[in-house]
Parts: sequence; C-alpha cells; structure tokens
Amino acid sequence: MAITDWPENERPREKLLTKGAASLSDAELLAIFLRTGIQGKTAVDLSRALLSQFGSLTNLFSASQADFCQMPGMGSAKFAQLQAVLEMAKRALSEQMQQQDALTSPGAVRDYLRLTLSGREHEVFVGVFLDAQNRVIASEELFRGTLTQTSVYPREVLKRALYHNAASIIFAHNHPSGVAEPSRADEILTQSLKSALGMVDIRVLDHFIVGKNCALSFSEKGIL
Repeated sequence: MAITDWPENERPREKLLTKGAASLSDAELLAIFLRTGIQGKTAVDLSRALLSQFGSLTNLFSASQADFCQMPGMGSAKFAQLQAVLEMAKRALSEQMQQQDALTSPGAVRDYLRLTLSGREHEVFVGVFLDAQNRVIASEELFRGTLTQTSVYPREVLKRALYHNAASIIFAHNHPSGVAEPSRADEILTQSLKSALGMVDIRVLDHFIVGKNCALSFSEKGIL
C-alpha cells in the first residue's frame, strides 16, 4: 500500500506537520528525506531496510558511497543529498557553538563534537580553540590515526594554539570501537598536553571521548 493510501495521521510528513519532528521514528524521518519508494516498497520500507542494514542513523551517516548505493533504491544523488544534510547540521551546530560561552553552555560543544566524530572509522583528534571569554575561535582536526590509536604531538598542538592566540582549548577524539571510556594512555596524553600548554598560560578546559552514542567529558569525570 502506498503511503498516500495510509490514514492521514500515520503518514510521516503529515505527522511531522501536526505533531512535530520529535514524534517521528528514525524510519519515518528518513522516509521524509527519501521522499519516494520503489516498486513494491514505500519510502518507509526503504528506510527500515537502511536502518536494518547499517544499524543506526549514526552508522548510516558515516557509510561510504559504495555501501550506501548498494541498497535498493539508493544512488549517488541520494548519497549526495544525505551528505549535504549532514554537513548543514554540522555547520549549524558549529555556528551555535561559536555564539555561546563554552563553559556556561557545554551542550553545544558536546553536540558538535558528537556529530563531527561519531561513526568515524579511524581515530581523529580535534582541538576547539577559545578566546579569553570562552568563545570559540576555531575547531580543527589536528591528527588522524588508525582504528585503535592516534599519535598526538604536544608541540604541534601548542603551535596551533599560539597561532589562534587561544586562551584555552577543548580536546576531543573518537573511539571507533564505540566505547567512550578513557584509556590510561588517554589520561597520560591529556596531562602532557595540559602541562605543555600551561607553560604559556593556555588552559585545557576539557577532553571529550566520543563513542557510538555518547561523549564522555574528562572534566565531568574528574580526571582532567
């Protein structure tokens, strides 16, 4: 049965307009993005198949073009649209993060880092540079590593912090395993960075580890 033949209050688009986007399931939201189905399958059917194949929206967003386009009804155009939506979301969160005090509104920074790093196949180490009023100056991918580790060089981090004339910095890196728990090496690295930056009066405000569905804060955990 086509979606147009469903009861009006069950159609994803109409449901969104009357009850709001938060009332929709992941499959219903994805169906609105897909817009149309294929012969014998509605957009909701295709959405459920995508979520079943990739396991979650996070995994879907980070899927390669080849893997995405192997799914029935998907192609390069849909992949490009999905990446455009994801990039707009990242930029919107980046703008929100830059407009707020990173200390009084830590949620904006956390959301941006989760969207940026979650689902990445390799470890990526990011620095968010802030001014004396805790406003974001810039966010940079500083180092990229392997499936299990990233080589981080405090001297290079210090160079970037001085380049931006940063008063403080927030670090983040992802765990491709999906487990957002710090290793002993993570803790040692954070202390090394804190010591190196402290020599020039640049504070390390936090270090986030981004896992599958969460971001752990060193500051909140009391290990900074």
